[in-house]
Amino acid sequence: MSFVDTTTAPARLSPCWGCIALALAVVASVVASFAYLAVDYRQLFSDESMRLMAKFVGEFFPPDLTPPFLAKAAWGALQTFAVAAIGTLLAIVFGALLALPAAGRFGIVPRLVARLVLNFLRSVPELVWAALMVIAAGLGPFAGTLALALHTTGVLGRLYAESLENVPPLPERALRDAGSGRLAAFAYATLPLVAAQGVAYALYRLEMNIRMAAVLGFVGAGGLGQLLYFHLSIFQQAQAATLLIAMFVLVFAVDSLSALVRGRLVPAHA
Repeated sequence: MSFVDTTTAPARLSPCWGCIALALAVVASVVASFAYLAVDYRQLFSDESMRLMAKFVGEFFPPDLTPPFLAKAAWGALQTFAVAAIGTLLAIVFGALLALPAAGRFGIVPRLVARLVLNFLRSVPELVWAALMVIAAGLGPFAGTLALALHTTGVLGRLYAESLENVPPLPERALRDAGSGRLAAFAYATLPLVAAQGVAYALYRLEMNIRMAAVLGFVGAGGLGQLLYFHLSIFQQAQAATLLIAMFVLVFAVDSLSALVRGRLVPAHA
């Protein structure tokens, strides 16, 4: 009886020279960036710098917790939330409208045009949109709302279009073959498959827009950011500390609520 040796020597893996070259290029870029910036770390961590930083941080304590300023901070937080919520809501509507042609449902030309518009909207950062909207609409929360709506429309529109492209076409096609109209087939076959994911995307963008709405205040778009910029500019660090706490509370509350809702919409698989 002869035995056949079925064991084979493990194949030798050839090194990924492209991966190695990419890693070396990244390391070289990081080193070159630090060399180009010429940061003086000895000066940064010197005794004088540490003393000045400690003095600056100490000026933020204790925060201003007087009732009038707490009411002012609460109003700023409400304005920040309103800017983010309305901006996100507008982006959901216009992003969904642009997602339909971007997913190729109306032909190749509308698809290319819609994708070009979405790419342009999301390629411009929120701060740039805010600066442009402040010039167009004036200082205040309206400019921040428009800035968030424009950028988020590009982001959500692209995400919604990709979701529509990834949906299996068979359910909608079956309804169409059974005599259903295009709108009814889309509403009953395709939309339920992407609705939960679409809401999850919208909630995630709302979380991000809450934080961005606070930043947009530095260019005059209202809310907590504008209050923070004002009080820092006149060296009122105690009031600035209260506004920072209000930002943290607002972001934490919205993030927690959004995570809870998204967890119920898209439950984890066991």
